[in-house]
Amino acid sequence: MNSQRLSRYRTLAAALLTRALYLRLGRLMLARTHARLRLGDIGPLMRFYAKDVQFHFPGEHSWSANLSDKRALEAWLERFASTGLQLYADEILISGPPWKTTVVIRGHDHLIDEQGTVVYENRAVIWGSASWGKLKRYEVYEDTQKVAAFDDYLQSRTSRS
Repeated sequence: MNSQRLSRYRTLAAALLTRALYLRLGRLMLARTHARLRLGDIGPLMRFYAKDVQFHFPGEHSWSANLSDKRALEAWLERFASTGLQLYADEILISGPPWKTTVVIRGHDHLIDEQGTVVYENRAVIWGSASWGKLKRYEVYEDTQKVAAFDDYLQSRTSRS
């Protein structure tokens, strides 16, 4: 094999290794932020958002949102964390270069009450776009009827207090 061809193979191998490490690091960081979110800490997750992040959560319920800045999203996430909802990423897909990255998370969330009863569980798909490690926009898709029923549960819990 001539040296020019060997050099091209080495360059390609280095690029593939760099890409694999970038994707692995992204998955690890997202898994870590979700673990912290389950403990009620939104801080690590907030560091991933651009100042002008756009967030959309469709539906006819109190969680419905169409936000376009980081502070508004922070308030939404604080509410999420305060309920004790447990979000798990079952699969994380990352595609594209660092300046135009697509992130897709398929996961599930649930809440178990003090008696050990599952009072809410749902499946979700989160679809987002990032640039240089900052999430610029994302949407959350869940069964909105289950989300509305969760609103009813939270309301009944507040009424009893």
